[in-house]
Amino acid sequence: MAEQDWDSQTVIRKRGNVARVARTDSEINSARRAGVSIETQRKVTGNKADPGVHYQRIAKVDYADDVVPPPKLNNSVPQAIQSARQAKQMTQKELAQKINEKPTVIGEYETGKAIPNPKILGKLERALGVKLRGKDIGKPLFAKKDGK
Repeated sequence: MAEQDWDSQTVIRKRGNVARVARTDSEINSARRAGVSIETQRKVTGNKADPGVHYQRIAKVDYADDVVPPPKLNNSVPQAIQSARQAKQMTQKELAQKINEKPTVIGEYETGKAIPNPKILGKLERALGVKLRGKDIGKPLFAKKDGK
């Protein structure tokens, strides 16, 4: 049987020499006095290959150029909505109640200021019986067929 040495210590996990980050001037000065090698690094956003360029400013300029205006209604859609509503002798408020929307939404669609929403346009088409999307805007939604 082997003899055991009860006086020796076994270190299982020993941290190696890990670089320490000194953030204050006093820590840096004390490291200089101790003779520790000091390395300074500058944090750069973006591509590290060209640290002289300020990438955040460039990104802001790029985003400013890519502003896309929201889609607008075709010019004939507001006229078709208004004429179909008046033909059915409805007010904007009555039409809004019929399609479960606010009267301001109907006003925006009739003035052409609204951003087109397919769901609302579909509701308006069914309530007014007029096509508001695609070709033949302003024509009846269900055209009568020539039959006997």
